Amino acid sequence: MSHTYPLFIDGQWQDGESTIANHSPSDTGDLIGHYAQAGVAQVSEAIAAARRGQREWAKTGLEQRYGVLMTIGDELAARKDELGRLLSREEGKPLAEGVGEVYRSAQFFHYYAAEVLRQIDERVDSVRPGVEVETRRDPVGVVGVISPWNFPMATAVWKIAPALAFGNAVIFKPANLVPASAWALTEIISRQALPAGTFNLVMGPGGSVGDALISSPDIQALSFTGSLDVGRRVAAATTGNLVKCQLEMGSKNALIVADDADLDLAVEAAFAGAYSGTGQKCTASSRLIVTAAVHDAFVDKLVARLGRATVGHALAEGVQIGPVADARQLASNLAWIERAKEQGARLVFGGEPLERDTQGYYMAPTLFTETTNDMAINREEVFGPIACVIKVANAEEAIETLNDTNFGLTAGIITGSLKLASEFKARAETGCVMINLATAGTDYHVPFGGRKDSSFGPREQGRYAREFYTVVKTCYVKAG
Repeated sequence: MSHTYPLFIDGQWQDGESTIANHSPSDTGDLIGHYAQAGVAQVSEAIAAARRGQREWAKTGLEQRYGVLMTIGDELAARKDELGRLLSREEGKPLAEGVGEVYRSAQFFHYYAAEVLRQIDERVDSVRPGVEVETRRDPVGVVGVISPWNFPMATAVWKIAPALAFGNAVIFKPANLVPASAWALTEIISRQALPAGTFNLVMGPGGSVGDALISSPDIQALSFTGSLDVGRRVAAATTGNLVKCQLEMGSKNALIVADDADLDLAVEAAFAGAYSGTGQKCTASSRLIVTAAVHDAFVDKLVARLGRATVGHALAEGVQIGPVADARQLASNLAWIERAKEQGARLVFGGEPLERDTQGYYMAPTLFTETTNDMAINREEVFGPIACVIKVANAEEAIETLNDTNFGLTAGIITGSLKLASEFKARAETGCVMINLATAGTDYHVPFGGRKDSSFGPREQGRYAREFYTVVKTCYVKAG
């Protein structure tokens, strides 16, 4: 019998109304455990507990708050191999990426522990004699966190760590596909010196647990990462209650390969951007915009690189591409491949499911050429190891094609020209731009977010996080 992992509400572990089984996408016979599913009443209980706990947590001294976050970060770093293995086992990303994600989560806690001690208010002179004015930042209150399955720990942590650092309480609802990583994180947090209710874990489906959280008038802020369709629902629900909202949603990122590009560098950037994490990244470069002068040579080199890629069990040595997340994602990817072929795209590599020693959701990395920017596969987020080459005449057409999308998260260019790189930085309609780098891969101490349909609300990460997790108070003082 496998272990059953409970919810965490008001400082106590609780059974849910039901449980779900968590299986590895690398081996569907590998049962990781059974995870409790919260009921709507338990979400309400968690919110009420968070309101009580937040008031106590906001009054704790800065050194205590700093110590809690540092301790969490220290344990994550010390256990990165163990927890990284668990993460890769349940999500399917190669082991090195799983370990890296846990270590990055530790870095987030360490960074925001330091931010606890950097909360310096501002003082200004009033326009009135004898009056002083200061601005301070207060916690926003109770924060709902809804995280996705593709980064089951890091995305959650870059919301949870600043929320706690600035004195808020958290209701954490992870993606139901990857509860093990969320539970492991919660177990670490549960042992810290936090007032009961300051942190709560409510696992369960979005249709009940998620909806109960986003529709509650008793939270003050909601941070969500997921699909555009669900993000719009979150925005509508939170707006009705005037709840502060932060959304990271879909993307259709592009990597431009210019006439003067180092093609070996371009191929590695395309491979890392489009196929690492099995292409299941919001920063993945699924559109490869290549100028005519280097198009054929680039495609030949990329096809050769895909031929050397190793697809297999996430925990196996040397694997570069693991399985996709589940049966539904695999079916969706294969349907997109058929749709692209029907619209005239030319399949030059992959496109088929793969069999391995274990029963998992494996597919070959896939590359299309002869695609246009108006094809559905170049307009909508696919979220799989699939990239499409779009051939353009020159750099001007490349930048115009890059911006011809409803999304705007990341964009990259491979070029040796400082002039072109500067023009690209100025004209790319995205929140992040990369020069001679893969589109996937961001730092934790600087802002992250996009434009258009990719993001809504204040930026995440770095010092910019305080814009979402705090509220500004202006204080006027006249000596009595």
